[in-house]
Amino acid sequence: MNTTTSDVRELPSATSTYLSVLTWLFTLFNSVRVLAYLPTLVAIFTSGDSSQHSLLTWVTWVGANATMAAWLYEHNGRHLNRAIAVNVCNSMMCLATSILIVAYRL
Repeated sequence: MNTTTSDVRELPSATSTYLSVLTWLFTLFNSVRVLAYLPTLVAIFTSGDSSQHSLLTWVTWVGANATMAAWLYEHNGRHLNRAIAVNVCNSMMCLATSILIVAYRL
């Protein structure tokens, strides 16, 4: 039997499998995190009281998520990927929470 290298299927290396699993886990947990902001938004909205929430903390999280998205975008050759999208979504949810906190403090 004569086998050439083009006939042999390469199995993924342990490193590429690890990176693939890590990417999907990052996407999963950070996507769930986007939904995890909803109880806070609902609690503030239904109680009409945002005094128990730190505006400084939420604004800091807006900045942290937004700048992480920008950093990833620049370091990814200005191409979007899942990590960037998830950070943008997290930033938007933190911004929504910040806006709701401010609205109930006015």
